[in-house]
Amino acid sequence: MKQSLKLVSAVVMTTFLFSVGASAQTKIVLKLAHSDSNDLTLSRKAVMSDVFAKEVNAKSNGRINVQVFGAGALGGERDLIEGVKNGFIQAGLASGVMANFYPNAMVTDIPYLFASNEIADRVMDGPFGQKFAADFLAKSGMRNLCFGEVGFRHFTSGKAPIRSPKDLSGLKIRVMETPLYVTEMKSLGAQPTPVPWPETYTALQTGVVDGHENVIPSIVFAKIYEVQKNVTLDGHNYGVDWFAINEKFFQGLPADLQKVVQDAGKDACIAERTANRKFTDEGVKTLKEKGVAVYVPIADEIAQFKTATQKPIIDWLKTTVDPTWVDAILAAVKDVEAKK
Repeated sequence: MKQSLKLVSAVVMTTFLFSVGASAQTKIVLKLAHSDSNDLTLSRKAVMSDVFAKEVNAKSNGRINVQVFGAGALGGERDLIEGVKNGFIQAGLASGVMANFYPNAMVTDIPYLFASNEIADRVMDGPFGQKFAADFLAKSGMRNLCFGEVGFRHFTSGKAPIRSPKDLSGLKIRVMETPLYVTEMKSLGAQPTPVPWPETYTALQTGVVDGHENVIPSIVFAKIYEVQKNVTLDGHNYGVDWFAINEKFFQGLPADLQKVVQDAGKDACIAERTANRKFTDEGVKTLKEKGVAVYVPIADEIAQFKTATQKPIIDWLKTTVDPTWVDAILAAVKDVEAKK
């Protein structure tokens, strides 16, 4: 009798331990990386990753454990997207660097492409965005869960306010070291001057450059208002955030978990856009409180900027990326504007 009880007890214990072990093994770890701040009150990507992690962890009933690595913990944007492509990291959030992995990504940087956030949303969430993401998958081997936003870029100046292209003539404008932005500034008569972002404040302060261009949250975060007292809200470029996930990892998920991840990705992008627009609105108020002259160009002035920059960039892009995607995004914008 005692022998039988011992045998039963051993079987039960073995079954329990196997069950616990199997449960631990079936929990899927999804590492999500970005290079922005982890502060939810400052960083759109922190908001984006937080919403995604909480939704996936909850709706997968713990079967997926999303681990967020922000603030560059797993490297800069190029490093982390390399990690996603190679499968070392399951997912990553990035923007401008995506052109290194998928050159067609640059078409969203066409100057004065989107006249508003609403138009940008409809284009990137609509048929164009779906086909664009499918092509990205085919060309890069990575899946894009959704299109978030960096937002509209604007000019700052330490001298006279910039109200039309003639005001940029001869000005040294700090830009990112990318051919598109360099070409764009040249088309406006400015002298594009690549400066590493950590050195930009000092370059503006000492007059190495006369001005720069950026999104409002970055202008405020870096306290550019201390050395530049003019901001022009012209929105010359609209930046897109990509939510890339390793395709082999994604296909390895059961169908129900694939849907959980896809749905959470879309919700995360909506949350990011909402947060980014809030940060932008609050940022403009902060700039005014800091004594910055914030200028909003009239329609005629925007038309001058667009005329000066859009065609040169489109012509350049068509020699650099697949021209059908240039035509496709221009047609998508025109279609959305017509329906609006």
